[in-house]
Amino acid sequence: MQLMREQGLPISNEIFRSDFLGRSFATASAHYEKHRGVAFPVDFNLQYRERLLTQMKGNLHAMPGVENVLRSLQIPYCMATGSSPPRLAVTMFESGLSAFFEGRSFTSSDVKNSKPAPDLMLLAAHKMAVAPEFCLVIEDSEMGIRAATAAKMHVWRFVGGTHMKDGGALPLDVVPHRELDSMQALLEAFRELGIAN
Repeated sequence: MQLMREQGLPISNEIFRSDFLGRSFATASAHYEKHRGVAFPVDFNLQYRERLLTQMKGNLHAMPGVENVLRSLQIPYCMATGSSPPRLAVTMFESGLSAFFEGRSFTSSDVKNSKPAPDLMLLAAHKMAVAPEFCLVIEDSEMGIRAATAAKMHVWRFVGGTHMKDGGALPLDVVPHRELDSMQALLEAFRELGIAN
């Protein structure tokens, strides 16, 4: 958002949520340009990625409680993210969560169509050898919820991240099966289902 402001591109928390959150940068920038009528500078993506990775190094920490949740799970799990592989690698390293997702992380670069298309969700289910209807997706973004819904998966919305401080209202046609606001609430919900100890 800061780089967009520096470049004179219109941006607000609401625009960020509607146009960027949960989308790959390629999909998000195309959506933004189409709906806002403003083009990104040619080198914007490179500047954005360089700045983002630099800022992430030494500044990312795992959300309190996430390791306990992951250790408690009694079923296979994976990550399906709109992040690029380099961004995911830095995120996992800096947060100390690499070991939890080694060999079971999938990015938008693995599929033709990124979220809100169901492709990434379906790829993750296929790789994990689980039928979509038996998948439970934990998502924070509208695009991720749309992708999970399109894949015919059960989806819960997690609003406990700092980027979701006010929760952010979803459009009326985007309806997760449940909303959780902390790692403890997520763990308790998993325990209710009998999939965590």
